[in-house]
Amino acid sequence: SSPHLVQVRERIRINGQPISKELFSKYFWLVYNRLEETKDPAHASMPAYFRFLTIMAFHVFLQEKVDLAVVEVGIGGAYDCTNIIRAPVVCGVSSLGIDHTSILGDTMEKIAWQKGGIFKPGVPAFTVAQPERPLEVLRDRAQERECPLYLCPELDAFEGGHRVLELGLAGTHQRSNAALALQLARSWLQCRGCQGLGELKEVPPGAELAGRPVPLAPAFQPTDAMIQGLRDTEWLGRTQVLPHGPVTWYLDGAHTTSSVQACVRWFRQAALNQDKPHDGSEVRVLLFNATGDRDTAALLKLLLPCQFDYAVFCPNFMEVSVASN
Repeated sequence: SSPHLVQVRERIRINGQPISKELFSKYFWLVYNRLEETKDPAHASMPAYFRFLTIMAFHVFLQEKVDLAVVEVGIGGAYDCTNIIRAPVVCGVSSLGIDHTSILGDTMEKIAWQKGGIFKPGVPAFTVAQPERPLEVLRDRAQERECPLYLCPELDAFEGGHRVLELGLAGTHQRSNAALALQLARSWLQCRGCQGLGELKEVPPGAELAGRPVPLAPAFQPTDAMIQGLRDTEWLGRTQVLPHGPVTWYLDGAHTTSSVQACVRWFRQAALNQDKPHDGSEVRVLLFNATGDRDTAALLKLLLPCQFDYAVFCPNFMEVSVASN
């Protein structure tokens, strides 16, 4: 997965844990030296940063004999180096947003076309509720690639009777991610011939295509392990509350309009549900940073309802020059 929050080893995890410094170092040099020895002398260049780490991750997973590798694309999908996997077990496309426009295009339709590039012939794919036009683009991509594409039902459909599925991640937007995760997990378990995966709930006839360009996947009863997995998931730096002495930090890595809107909904729920004391004992400070060619003015406008007392802006300098003011 990418990017990393604190150190690069977070990108390559086994059983949820970043690989050790020793393993990272061992495999880094092994892959680096092998590429250095075998590169074309006429076009002598090494793979770029993300591409190198992707090659290295595949090498780690093969050497360490993992049962299952979950691979997240870097940017887009169609032309992403992770897309070298020819026959994955299952593919998933989460909620689309506008980002990396200089590479992927400036409309949701263009971005949907790129994301649909991971679809493979005969490999089931799942997506979540999307705006109408981008969903049609995904459907067309799936048809041209002969890939069976399904829409995930809402998470409510998996909650039988009085059982509410608890999520370790805050924010209502995580419910669609959880529904997608359940479908991907079930597909893999089914592929492995696992029994007792909970009964599929019948999709009422006609409901599959009622006004939908993509058929609805049936919901099912999640297993105990799935329920625990959803509840225990943690993702540092994403809707994370970090109390530290008298200061409480609310951290999030949102950087698109839709994700910042979700972040604001979470923050208002988590921090602003009680009125601020008038004696000045509580001050709300926004610490803001953005990289790349993002529309920072548009992102900041979305943060206005949070009514911060101060804003601190961090530039993206990697080093401090002593001479400059």
